[in-house]
Amino acid sequence: MNARIVQAKLIDDNHSLNGKLVDLRIENGVLTEIAESLSAKNDEEIIELKDLHVSAGWFDSSVSMGEPGYEERETLKNGLQVAAKSGFTGIAVNPNTKPVADDSAVINFLKTKSSGHAVDLYPIGALTQNGAGIDLAELYDMQQAGAVAFGDYQHAIKNPNLLKLALQYTQGFDGLVLSFPQENDLVINGMANEGETAIQLGLKGIPALAEHLQIARDLYLLEYAGGKLHIPTISTAQSVALVKAAKEKGLDVTCSVGITNLFYTDAALHDFDTRYKVLPPLRTEEDRKALVAGLEDGTIDMVTSDHNPLDIELKKLEFDHAKFGTIAQEATLGALLQLVSAEVAVKALTKGRERFTGVRTQIRTGETANLTLFTTEGTNTFTKEQIRSKSKNAAFLGAELRGSVYGIIANNQFIAS
Repeated sequence: MNARIVQAKLIDDNHSLNGKLVDLRIENGVLTEIAESLSAKNDEEIIELKDLHVSAGWFDSSVSMGEPGYEERETLKNGLQVAAKSGFTGIAVNPNTKPVADDSAVINFLKTKSSGHAVDLYPIGALTQNGAGIDLAELYDMQQAGAVAFGDYQHAIKNPNLLKLALQYTQGFDGLVLSFPQENDLVINGMANEGETAIQLGLKGIPALAEHLQIARDLYLLEYAGGKLHIPTISTAQSVALVKAAKEKGLDVTCSVGITNLFYTDAALHDFDTRYKVLPPLRTEEDRKALVAGLEDGTIDMVTSDHNPLDIELKKLEFDHAKFGTIAQEATLGALLQLVSAEVAVKALTKGRERFTGVRTQIRTGETANLTLFTTEGTNTFTKEQIRSKSKNAAFLGAELRGSVYGIIANNQFIAS
């Protein structure tokens, strides 16, 4: 593609023109020029939009697809379109498929089926065989096939020796280990955050302690074994403090927060609406504020949509029986801009790419353009018409959001939202 982006506010704190209005020229998919003003050239598409902001392409570190095995929830083709129209140029896809992505064959399928799209798909391989938490999966073979990290989606590793071995083994090929932060022996049949709301509603609680114990254990194992650890979707104030202390000690650890936990509290559960049944559960307002503060001071590295399409048969049930999970990609930017500045939002939406893929996210001439275009202006109420996923289990329906995505430019393609 050949295009000139006109007078866009550049959001990239690694660039000398950060915060300024600039023109950007793309020729044959390569970003060739950035300046405060560029002259016109023939045969180039002009992209000129109100309150246009441009940043390096966003990366979502936790996305569930469905395919293979659960195509009724989401297909790779449509899921990649959802990601593109939500502003993401790269996504890390969870191994909760059928079969579980625990060997090179499934990783190869995901890479092959997703090739040629504007959005790059990066598979997360299961850490254990069939995600059962007993024996390590074929980690090196999956890494050679294209897996960028290893973890059992929303399943904690109960055996500390297994996690220790994973951290030690993956050092041989610079692998990233994910460990879901929940001590399951404290969570038996828990449905919601343990606290006043759960008591009032008669729901079994998931104590914050379950998250704290697992994170503390995992950080001790990381300190002992070495390696690279990522803790997905933390949800409490104490978890932020634990990760901050570990980083101050020099441990190689990162963490993310789900946009739903960043935006909502367990007060949303009062109508027993299963759209708000997520894992980790929605916590207290004190926790939510601590998560926002952790994001702003850099303790929390990235925001993920934790996008998890589910059949209506799995969500339109009594609260106790409904499955955990929500779709959220389409609302991620709008929710985030209600909480933090555009600069903080962009950092949170781009930092995951380097951690998961080793490629630093920045805007640089001479390289293939990988950009997200968006506006911070305007507010809107999120409606069913804005859902592009096949599944409709969206917690953000009815939420007031700010700004919107204009589209992405990646892999020599322009996908408009």
